[in-house]
Amino acid sequence: MHRRRRTALAVSAATLVAAPLLTACGSDAHPGSAAVVGGDRIEVATVQGQAADVRTAQQTSAQSAQLVKKSGQLTRAKLHSLIFARVLDRAAKDAGVEVSRREVQQVRSAAAAQSGGDKALQTVMLEQRWVAPDQIENDLRKEVQLPKLAQALGADLQTPAGQQAVGEALTKASKALHIDVNPRYGSWDDKKVQLSTFKAPWITQVTTFQGQEPEAGA
Repeated sequence: MHRRRRTALAVSAATLVAAPLLTACGSDAHPGSAAVVGGDRIEVATVQGQAADVRTAQQTSAQSAQLVKKSGQLTRAKLHSLIFARVLDRAAKDAGVEVSRREVQQVRSAAAAQSGGDKALQTVMLEQRWVAPDQIENDLRKEVQLPKLAQALGADLQTPAGQQAVGEALTKASKALHIDVNPRYGSWDDKKVQLSTFKAPWITQVTTFQGQEPEAGA
């Protein structure tokens, strides 16, 4: 059984929730959009494409049927992840935090070593986070950004005060982006920094591969 170090946040940061694939936008103002974040559209096709990549990867697993069943909320999970990534980018930018591709690759290398190789890491990411192989580095980017954001804020993510400081920075960034979500996916909660329909049990946790292996079933 894999182990992991958990850093509780007062807001959701990790990503997993959703619903069936949607083919149209319910907002007349932004046809074809799953959400508009900071004036930029996240297309329904983009969300569906990411979900489809995960489904394709799941089909190659010996536990395919089980994985598909457990990830029935995949579409909203992907939309939540896409929106949260932009909120985190904004919070990081506001705090003067930059993340290089090299840093993300270093985290991936460490995660692969701890998981037993890159193939094993791909399995962990697919089963635990609903992340397809070509989505791994974008997902792990959060593992670099969150600690650096906390450091820039002088916050300790191991303490309630530190968690609150990071949560407030994310809420501020979320509000500044004026996030408008297609009603078919729910709505966006600036305070919680999540989709209103986000129901995952790990909602207040951020998984990190730095130092320890992820825990199975997380």
